[in-house]
Amino acid sequence: MIKKYVYGEPFETEALTENIETAEGKPGYGEICAEDGFSFTYIMDEEDIVYGLGESNRGINKRGFIYTSNCTDDPEHTEDKHSLYGAHNLIIVSGKETFGMFFDYPAAITFDIGYTRMDTMKVTCENADLKLYVIEGESPYDIVKQFRHVIGRSYIPPKFAFGFGQSRWGYTTKEDFRKVAAGYRENHIRKNMIYMDIDYMQSYKDFTLSEENFQDFPEFVKELKDQDIRLIPIIDAGVKVEPGYDVYEEGVKNRYFCQREDGSDFVAAVWPGDTHFPDVLNKDARKWFGDKYRFLIEKGIDGFWNDMNEPAIFYSTEGMKEVKEFAGEFAKDTEGKIHIWKMQSALRNVANNPEDYRRFYHNVDGRKIRHDKVHNLFGYNMTRAAGEAFERIDPEKRFLMFSRSSYIGMHRYGGIWTGDNKSWWAHILLNLKMMPSLNMCGFLYAGADLGGFGADTTRELLLRFLALGVFTPLMRDHTAIGTREQECYQFENVEDFRHVIGVRYRLIPYLYSEYMKAALNDDMYFRPLGFVYPEDKIAVHVEDQLLLGNEIMIAPVYEQNARGRYVYLPEEMKFVKFLPDGTIAEEILEKGVHYAEVALNEVPLFIRKGKCIPVAEAAECVAALDTKNMQLLGYEGAEYTLYEDDGVHKDYDREENYRVLKK
Repeated sequence: MIKKYVYGEPFETEALTENIETAEGKPGYGEICAEDGFSFTYIMDEEDIVYGLGESNRGINKRGFIYTSNCTDDPEHTEDKHSLYGAHNLIIVSGKETFGMFFDYPAAITFDIGYTRMDTMKVTCENADLKLYVIEGESPYDIVKQFRHVIGRSYIPPKFAFGFGQSRWGYTTKEDFRKVAAGYRENHIRKNMIYMDIDYMQSYKDFTLSEENFQDFPEFVKELKDQDIRLIPIIDAGVKVEPGYDVYEEGVKNRYFCQREDGSDFVAAVWPGDTHFPDVLNKDARKWFGDKYRFLIEKGIDGFWNDMNEPAIFYSTEGMKEVKEFAGEFAKDTEGKIHIWKMQSALRNVANNPEDYRRFYHNVDGRKIRHDKVHNLFGYNMTRAAGEAFERIDPEKRFLMFSRSSYIGMHRYGGIWTGDNKSWWAHILLNLKMMPSLNMCGFLYAGADLGGFGADTTRELLLRFLALGVFTPLMRDHTAIGTREQECYQFENVEDFRHVIGVRYRLIPYLYSEYMKAALNDDMYFRPLGFVYPEDKIAVHVEDQLLLGNEIMIAPVYEQNARGRYVYLPEEMKFVKFLPDGTIAEEILEKGVHYAEVALNEVPLFIRKGKCIPVAEAAECVAALDTKNMQLLGYEGAEYTLYEDDGVHKDYDREENYRVLKK
């Protein structure tokens, strides 16, 4: 059961697709104060677990820290960070009382979950203008499914998007992309996509192509498609200020950019230098910007990733002026009155300065809305602009789309990747723990930059990261310019990479089937063990193992030099390892704790008692997979219902898409 409580005059985020009548009275949990801002206070029982918050730091259980939903461009994902790229304001308390709450509030909102006082959860925001949805259910899992139903069906990508993709900031010319394609092909490592970062554009201008490097672009797109490789270009949030550039000229003429309070177009510096931000909260501007994706679609492109859409700001005109003035004062200070740290702080804080987000406005149905009041909706509506445009451009076709910044509601238009992580072992575990929390909020198509985006990876780290990526819907190796080359063929004993990525392709029939069932039934692809084994006091506290679909459990290795790891089995399971010689080892393990040996070139999984999964022979690309002649792994006598469609169109709800396989 879901009840809605309305405070003040909330901004309509369109996070929900179902209409819920406003309830009278007060929510039956905690205390709410709507004077001088908004706060919700709840005294937690010692055994309570708190789930939710989607893309956020630390664990699956959110107790013990403080989190702020405030979409933030910050590549240093250390444990002390309160905000990351997404804003997913769902919490679920499981314990003495079990309930969920969605705080539909598009500005910064803070969740102090046992940080100030270990027994107290306090949710606060500046203005008491929000909708609060209270969800009651039999279990956290039941609450998630109710919530997922009212926020609308999760985004469904094309099937090719379940293949492996290679990316690097720094691929600049056709030859760079051909070299990557050849490197994978010559080493017989499967792949479906190569991503195009900002260097493919002309002067970093959206919806342009480098005149020097990408002449005859449609022919180049076809050249790679003939090798079963899709090019997936990036689109950034900022539009370059440049007279003669058609996107800039049209946006200025039609007042489609975010504006200062005086009505002038707001200027912020991003990759192209001075830019304007499309006012994607304005439905007319959103349509205009979305239609610009047609430029690349007509050249054969059928997938995109949206970036820098918090929106990221390197500096604003006003902010830079203030820093320069302060630097002048610092330069004239001969008495040491201004400490060097203050100067350092001023320079460091010029990027993504909260003051800049108060300097520009959106036009929403004729109302002028200051950006910081709706900050968390920008990335959502940029991706919505694309998703709505795809419906106009080719309504029967699925396009690949994922974004860096997001809010609940964006899950209907695209997936996410978890942003600029690092080549750190800790980020394998962070990736693992984020996945079920994102699923709770509707984001099913998700994954991290495998191997790490920033810093230099190692062969061991990349292989272990890939072994987790085998199971995440988005499987992409991506790294930053200036880092060690990270393509799989750059390392010794390349056959190990060939094998691990080959396992992904062998499992795609199962992974795709479970993804589609989760999307079509408002369910989860990844679940914490406690969602399925709520009476098991050990399982509810296990955070480094996940259930995937209804048949398997994954427990990746995430420590350097490890030869395996301990796992907890809440029931008897079959331990399966895909071995580098192409064979599969199977062993039944009883309920309890086991040490599972997992070599660097092996991919492990556990099949639940009485279940089985389909496994295909590895193919060079998703389209070449033979799903008619698959083996079934698992328990004798088990059945599996396979979902399979053409992976291109949207006729999902057909009986012929399902068939039962028996072992």
